Amino acid sequence: MRIGVVTFPGSLDDRDAQRAIRLAGAEAVALWHGEHDLHGVDALVLPGGFSYGDYLRCGAIASLSPIMAEVIDAANKGMPVLGICNGFQMLAEAHLLEGGLIRNDHGLFICRDQQLRVENTFTDWTGGFAAGQEITIPLKNGEGGFTASADTLERLEGEERVVVRYVGMNPNGSLNDIAGISNKRGNVVGLMPHPEHAVEPGFGPDTDDAMRSGTDGLTFFSSVIKRMLVTA
Repeated sequence: MRIGVVTFPGSLDDRDAQRAIRLAGAEAVALWHGEHDLHGVDALVLPGGFSYGDYLRCGAIASLSPIMAEVIDAANKGMPVLGICNGFQMLAEAHLLEGGLIRNDHGLFICRDQQLRVENTFTDWTGGFAAGQEITIPLKNGEGGFTASADTLERLEGEERVVVRYVGMNPNGSLNDIAGISNKRGNVVGLMPHPEHAVEPGFGPDTDDAMRSGTDGLTFFSSVIKRMLVTA
């Protein structure tokens, strides 16, 4: 399986995402925002960072990059797409996901190991989790507050499209403690936390077993590989 990672000007976590993909057992393919070619990949990751310096709105300029025409078309045809932090913002700006991300309610950038509860295990990216499973994933954002109209929130909840929810504390004022959502088909997922930073012992969140031993994030990547193998 080949999973593409798109680099935009200002991307910070593209190499981390590539490493996570390799650790999960797939080939990571580097893609450039200025191209109109997905190079035959089976899935896509839009990584975290500060694309275009977060000018205008986070993800707004990146959502109009040349490669996003191909990303949108592929997503609408069913290709698995994961947007992480800035990538989630891009997916919202490109209208592949509903709602939007706004400035944290406390006005500060936050960086912490965040406890989450997995709400939806039927997406392409979460099939390896158990419903209700609590995991710990690093979170780092300044504009991570999920917002949407009351009707949109009701629809997301009613259609079980909330993928993960904050547990223990709401770090950014997201409505309904939402940390990630999916589209109706379940192939497009946006996450504010960074699963690519919890994939390798010695470099992830602390656990009861050892410091920096958490690897909960790896399951997002192994889940999509398993899904693609089953449907290939």
